[in-house]
Amino acid sequence: MTNTSRDRLEQALARIGDPAGEGARTYLTLYPQAARAAAGAADARAQAGEALGPLDGAIVSLKDLFDVAGEPTRAGSRVLAAAPPATADAPVVSRLREAGAVIVGKTNMVEFAFSGVGVNPHYGTPGNPADRDRVPGGSTSGGAVAVVDGMCEIAIGTDTGGSTRIPAALCGAVGFKPTKSRVPTQGAFPLSPNLDSVGPIAMSVAACASADAVLAGDAPWTLEAASLGGLKFGVPQGFPMADLDATVAVRFDEALKLLGRAGVALSDQTFAMFDGMAQVNAVAPLASVEAYAVHRERLAAQGAEYDPFVRARVQGGGVVSPQRHAAMLAERKLLIEAMDAALVELDALVLPTTPIVAPRKDEVLTLESFTPKNRLLLRNTSMVNFFDLCAISLPLPRGGCLPTGLMLVARRGHDRRLLEMAAAMERLLAE
Repeated sequence: MTNTSRDRLEQALARIGDPAGEGARTYLTLYPQAARAAAGAADARAQAGEALGPLDGAIVSLKDLFDVAGEPTRAGSRVLAAAPPATADAPVVSRLREAGAVIVGKTNMVEFAFSGVGVNPHYGTPGNPADRDRVPGGSTSGGAVAVVDGMCEIAIGTDTGGSTRIPAALCGAVGFKPTKSRVPTQGAFPLSPNLDSVGPIAMSVAACASADAVLAGDAPWTLEAASLGGLKFGVPQGFPMADLDATVAVRFDEALKLLGRAGVALSDQTFAMFDGMAQVNAVAPLASVEAYAVHRERLAAQGAEYDPFVRARVQGGGVVSPQRHAAMLAERKLLIEAMDAALVELDALVLPTTPIVAPRKDEVLTLESFTPKNRLLLRNTSMVNFFDLCAISLPLPRGGCLPTGLMLVARRGHDRRLLEMAAAMERLLAE
């Protein structure tokens, strides 16, 4: 197999254009001419020994909510399809271009990024690579399908409550959520400004690490797997372990046994801060409150054009006053500090990324059936955003089952160490 960027791009474009594939539902915009030019330039640099770094020539997709100069930023919605064009690329898009990434197109997503299921009634729902009758997970639905189906090598998404990790887990990829402050969110259509973060989906931890360094503006670095022996991983008790379906329960238990045999010290952990999080979100989740502030005027004028599932979730935040929102943020700040202190003696938390495998599309057709599935899919991952932690989802061995994910979670700012531990875990799972 050739390693030139141009040849890999042509293979990706062929998969996107395959009428029997998911390309039409996975990509909302394609940049074939610009991508071919970027790939050719990357190949010329490689031949001259002047590569810009590990992302030079990589085939990359963008979630539909990132600004690209000269075109509307739809965020997976018909409401914004005719919006004024962006005047400049989002900072992360600029960084990708400067690193030599070949941006092939913009991928489909849940409208306004507000669901973990991955359904989009406006542009279609990409079928899960493991079973096309199942959802891909959201909200970076198209990104995960594009990576697993070979329609790109790295997908850049956002993660407000699990939107890179959930689709990665359900589709069989790696999804990374960095510490929020490390990667700029300007130029990404907001969902919840206090929870939004930007991260990659790829087929390996190394690819995610390379992409994350570019997104964060860090110098390229060499990822070396940590030694698992002697690490201390906590297994959070309570809601993260509740209601696991049979596939997730079996695969996660097998992963814990692997970790134990590799010398990782595993301990059950309880966190009083979980109760505090529930109290903060008791009236309405913080994400809904902040989404309502973003969409209030647009909902009043064009609410009928929204995905009704998304509209219902956004409107739920309208019952919270600005004063209560400020109090929620103050309470959250204290809980973040408490969680950070509680994790000092642990290297990471380990838990299932999602408690269930990908639902069938016919299981989420009504709001009544959609809502409990969405809550389950978001449950474990959204905790990470609330407490301002960093996390990565790794695909567990399939064994003939649907994809499932294992999530490693580390303290805020410990992203590089998390990636090193994830690389070791990835190697262990492949043995």
